[in-house]
Amino acid sequence: MVRALPGGEDAAWRAASRYVAGRGQPEALAAAARLLAAGHGVSIDLFGELVGDVGAAVDVVEQYRSLAAALPPPPADAWLSVDLTHLALDINPAGAADRLAAIAGSLASDRRIQVGAEDAGRADAVLACVLEVASRGLAERLGATVQANLLRAPADLDKITSAGVHVRLVKGAYVEAAGRHPFGERTDVAFLRLAHRLADKQHTWSMATHDGRLREALLLALGPIPVEHLFGVRPDVLEDLHQRGVATRVYIPYGQDWFRYWMRRVAESRGA
Repeated sequence: MVRALPGGEDAAWRAASRYVAGRGQPEALAAAARLLAAGHGVSIDLFGELVGDVGAAVDVVEQYRSLAAALPPPPADAWLSVDLTHLALDINPAGAADRLAAIAGSLASDRRIQVGAEDAGRADAVLACVLEVASRGLAERLGATVQANLLRAPADLDKITSAGVHVRLVKGAYVEAAGRHPFGERTDVAFLRLAHRLADKQHTWSMATHDGRLREALLLALGPIPVEHLFGVRPDVLEDLHQRGVATRVYIPYGQDWFRYWMRRVAESRGA
């Protein structure tokens, strides 16, 4: 519908570019360079999900390996991010693990690829894939996302930390039909409990949230835990955190499949 309107796609792109680094790798790397120069870490994601063709997933791996090779050299704090359905998790779970391992293995030893959240129906498959790749000696190059709104989150967190995988703690990425806390106070409390659980374990983790109340409560209670933000969201907060000595990381998405992601950001900004 947007493309059918005269100038519709261009107008949509102008609005989306607040949240999307670009359509191609050069734009993403340029955005990363600006954020790195400002003192923030980055995690770069090539848009894509729900891939139903193994050949296409193999091509995705090559694009990620190209991206890994193009990252600025250490000590630049540059990671990658991926959704496992972009690696054909739904149709080829074993192959998805091989593909994730190939990307992780192409990274420098001090870098990670963060596995993004998927809906609860895929949680078992995502967890199994992460644990399988970690068991291949790649745990230190992996990050996993734990969604506080899921009732299964404490058990998942224990498995992930036992495997030595970095944890990215979020409130939740999807509205689930079952097996979850309602968004609001109960999810916030779950987030706080999981954060303290991670601190008690002395495990490496970060909180990915734009909720200032949760963020400040945890910084006061636990010290300078790294904070992750989405590209284009509250850059003023990122700068303040940096000035306070809190490590920050920005999720930088790019690619041709930008429209759906932009729609999600629009929905969130309107409370949907």
